[in-house]
Amino acid sequence: MSGSPFRRGGGTGRGFMKRVVITGIGIYSCLGKNLEEVSKSLYEGKSGIVLDQERKAMGYRSGLTGFVEKPVLKGLLDRRSRIMLPEQGEYAYIATLEALRAAGIDQDYLNAHEVGILYGNDSSAKPVIEGIDVLREKKDTMLIGSASVFQTLNSTITMNLSTIFKLRGVNFTISAACASGSHAIGLGYHFIKTGLQDCIVTGGAQEINLYSMGNFDALSAFSVREAEPQKASRPFDRDRDGLIPSGGGATVILESLESATKRGATILGEVVGYGFSSNGEHISNPTVDGPVRSLEMALRDAQLQASDIDYINAHATSTLAGDASEAKAIASVFEDARTPVSSTKSMTGHECWMAGASEIVYSLLMMHKGFMAPNINFENPDDDSARLNIVKNTTEKNINVFLSNSFGFGGTNSTLIVRKWSK
Repeated sequence: MSGSPFRRGGGTGRGFMKRVVITGIGIYSCLGKNLEEVSKSLYEGKSGIVLDQERKAMGYRSGLTGFVEKPVLKGLLDRRSRIMLPEQGEYAYIATLEALRAAGIDQDYLNAHEVGILYGNDSSAKPVIEGIDVLREKKDTMLIGSASVFQTLNSTITMNLSTIFKLRGVNFTISAACASGSHAIGLGYHFIKTGLQDCIVTGGAQEINLYSMGNFDALSAFSVREAEPQKASRPFDRDRDGLIPSGGGATVILESLESATKRGATILGEVVGYGFSSNGEHISNPTVDGPVRSLEMALRDAQLQASDIDYINAHATSTLAGDASEAKAIASVFEDARTPVSSTKSMTGHECWMAGASEIVYSLLMMHKGFMAPNINFENPDDDSARLNIVKNTTEKNINVFLSNSFGFGGTNSTLIVRKWSK
């Protein structure tokens, strides 16, 4: 067995598993269109939330949203590829271009290796509605257009990006509500550490059009603090009144250590832990037990203690019940360690299917820049958040290990742990 390709070196007791590293990241969000812009926004505690009057005119209870600029793809993609991509696919494409460049992976490498893709996405509302509107008006399905079907499926991102980049490895979409992006990275981690793949494009994307969030608004889940859009997202704050929808695309390139070393790639971090669980209770109401089990599983997988975690990027979306249950869960595991906690959703709003991936990107930027981004708008704790060490202001910090939580409807929970790279 000593010659097994799955043996993990270094005497860590992990057995016959490969080490999984991050060699590239890319981001397109309301905080910026690239890593440099986003890093600056995180450090400055800059909000990307705006009031969209079109939503109010359509009948939304809340017109608040993250503002994400439409990418310009002409000149980057041929027309056929462009018309196949829905909105969130455009974001994912731009983020993936940046991530592949950061990883030093070009098309020649993709052509010669079985690189896979696992991406989180759980809706594609706009093309569905637009197609049905054409059918209702014209009474002829042939006028919907041949590209529509490739935009409407939840798997639209993986099918489009795998075609654009000619990827030949694993290829499927993870639909797990607001934990989709996190589970995509977690599954990629497992595919690589067990030797099934050497390199996978992972991430998450979220549409942010008028059609995509009406049913969420119908739940009265959104903040109505419309007079002060940038102060509306208030994770863990006593006076929070709901989340703000947002979106974009985030890509994380995962690779086996052997593959990255062979290429001479710059290693940005190592995924060392992935925890998951299902609440097994109410379809929308959160629990404490489910997230606790996810946290504890991730720590066991990473062979770390609570005191080893330097920073937690919380899922906290600014809802009353969700933030309270997560605060209880984090406190039950980390209260004694006084681990610093912040929710970047205070700046971005809730990026939904993308959030689990974008928050890995945000946290990696903090790790490499040596700071913790603030939980902006946190002014007054409630009984639950008072138990946590909430980062109120941008704080210089050497982050060696961070943890990121993602939870979703249906009780799906995901926790990822990433360590700064060291041989």
